[in-house]
Amino acid sequence: MKTLHIESGMHLYGGAQQVVSLLQGLQAAGDAPVLACPQGSAIAGPARALGLPVHELPMRGDLDLGMVGRLRRLIRVEQPLLVHLHSRRGSDLWGGIAARLENVPAILSRRVDNPEPRWWVRRKYRLFAKVIAISEGIRTVLLSEGLDPGQVTCVHDAVDTDDYRPEPADRAWLRAEFGLEADEAIVAMVAQFIPRKGHRTLLAALPALFAAHPRTRVLLLGQGPELNAIRELVQQADWNNRVLFPGFRRDIARMLPCIDLLVHPAQMEGLGVALLQAAACGVPIVASRAGGIPEIVRPGLNGELIAPGDAVALAGHMISLLADSGLRRRYGAAGRQLVLDFFSVASMVRGNRLVYANVCGSAPARHA
Repeated sequence: MKTLHIESGMHLYGGAQQVVSLLQGLQAAGDAPVLACPQGSAIAGPARALGLPVHELPMRGDLDLGMVGRLRRLIRVEQPLLVHLHSRRGSDLWGGIAARLENVPAILSRRVDNPEPRWWVRRKYRLFAKVIAISEGIRTVLLSEGLDPGQVTCVHDAVDTDDYRPEPADRAWLRAEFGLEADEAIVAMVAQFIPRKGHRTLLAALPALFAAHPRTRVLLLGQGPELNAIRELVQQADWNNRVLFPGFRRDIARMLPCIDLLVHPAQMEGLGVALLQAAACGVPIVASRAGGIPEIVRPGLNGELIAPGDAVALAGHMISLLADSGLRRRYGAAGRQLVLDFFSVASMVRGNRLVYANVCGSAPARHA
């Protein structure tokens, strides 16, 4: 089955990483995926490394009406059986219109749980034969906005458990990389620096954490528009040696097995690829009860949940977990098993292919 995939993000963040995993899985299953992405985007290289056709096009966002014509021409050239839209920034709307005008069914993957106006939902989502929500939390939001249950299905995001695993945990390398001492606990947050990710909630929890566990370092990984503001708050608190900003790293799979605790106090979250990666690496998690996060973080099993914005609860759970290495090990092992059971790449690829088959009216080919 030939499918055209449109990903309009410039960076290889969690959503784009999922697209790469899907493309690789589709190719392994005997399908013929094709990628369209913005000129100079980070996803183009990994897709080409798989030997896939990649079309880099101008994609300028919501106001880029010309995207319709460019995508229509690409659809005529590639002649896919369906178009799979993976992101917003205009590609969902303009891609849906282009596919409709070319009489090719379109599928949208919805990755975020922020609500949209019902009047907009009624119009926009008519363009899509199916909507794939990456979590039940997102599916619930879409249903509350008026989408028909038959139009929306949940296919969870996934993580490659061969790349993300508890061993080897090279803590000596991590200590040398960031100048950490052997007796220091390591807490990490992996997220874009945008308001809804909850960095300020974590900063509000740090005084209590540092009072209880003074030998603790915090790594804030990522980049984004809030980065400078968060840096300034850290400087004002005189935490420059305690809170580090490693930036966007491509060696997260090497880093995660070496940390003691991952935190993610997001106000809104579709699912959270970093949470899947941490769980696959056997890392306990403290996160917010928001969006699809409770589908990954199960209180008392592999982590703890807080109400969004509750810095006191966040501090309490961090303090308790850092004080109990046995509990961290049990949570880590349970998180690894949870990912193996429910968030594998094979399961994600299979779920997407079943949607394709439903839309195109045919059974998916069997995996080799």
